[in-house]
Amino acid sequence: MASPAKNFTEGIVTFGVGLALRLFTEDVHIPVFTLTKVGVVLMVIGGIEILYGLYRVMSGRGDEAGS
Repeated sequence: MASPAKNFTEGIVTFGVGLALRLFTEDVHIPVFTLTKVGVVLMVIGGIEILYGLYRVMSGRGDEAGS
């Protein structure tokens, strides 16, 4: 299982990519979906990943050997 630091880092990167899409792709139009909505979804996923990493640190579930 991944360490809490890895969850936290992946969450920050995902949230950052989502924020960039949300802020800078309003004028980009593609036929299937809107990039600003994809950015919001990535921000939500990144936020959940950050919270999960924090939860694992606070609950002491990080870096368990043998699991």
